[in-house]
Amino acid sequence: MKSIEFTKMHGLGNDFMVIDNLRQGLELSPQQILSLSDRHTGIGFDQLLVVEPASVDGVEFDYRIFNADGTEVEHCGNGARCFARFVSDRGMTKNRSIRVNTCNGVITLVLQDNGEVMVQMGVLVFEPAGVPFLADNEALFYDLEVAGENFQVGAASVGNPHVLLQVDDVDSAEVERLGPLIESHPRFPRRVNVSFMQIIDRQNIRLRVFERGVGETQACGSGACAAVAIAHRQGKLDNSVSVTLPGGELKIHWPNEKTSIEMTGPCSTVFEGQTRM
Repeated sequence: MKSIEFTKMHGLGNDFMVIDNLRQGLELSPQQILSLSDRHTGIGFDQLLVVEPASVDGVEFDYRIFNADGTEVEHCGNGARCFARFVSDRGMTKNRSIRVNTCNGVITLVLQDNGEVMVQMGVLVFEPAGVPFLADNEALFYDLEVAGENFQVGAASVGNPHVLLQVDDVDSAEVERLGPLIESHPRFPRRVNVSFMQIIDRQNIRLRVFERGVGETQACGSGACAAVAIAHRQGKLDNSVSVTLPGGELKIHWPNEKTSIEMTGPCSTVFEGQTRM
């Protein structure tokens, strides 16, 4: 049995267990992560975030993300905000702009004076092979058959794969039924995060997200970025949009397709603790 020191954090209700692995040197198996994520018998979280020593030049840390099912994933925007607050609050960096390396590349986290964090989430990919999504050609809309029904969807990668469905009302959207069916759809070879978007006007949307390997979460930062970018390219939204999720609001700004998309929002520490595994 090894002791694990951790911090519980959340970004708009999307909750995380955060571990400083510069100090602890832990190697957790997928089964151990799954056990820790259990909300009845473990710590309970949507994702595990791990701070590790920088493995490439020009960054301060490596940022690793594991879903509740134990799988490692490429990106988590709400987690990135918590990561920035974690390393800053513990004096692990004195910088207000923090470059970190993920398994999908380098991102920049910027601490704001009001306590929020802006994350430069990277340049989006729309070409199907880069999502990845099985389609003959890149398009603004794709037909996707799910359980005998046909849906028009958009797809993009924000370092991790996303698919977007527009709905009339997110409150009545069939997230619980359609989410798992689309997440594991054979046209998404690495599974996919599924977003359900209701457009209020060109600068405001409501969003619910069924996250790959987790289920529906209170908020999804990369999902908010993907939704805004996809719908902007479809001509439905401006390039600066407020996204209201069940857990609260994110601000998304996308200067243009060749630049990093920016997400700004809050993050909070819930408690610190120690467990054994």
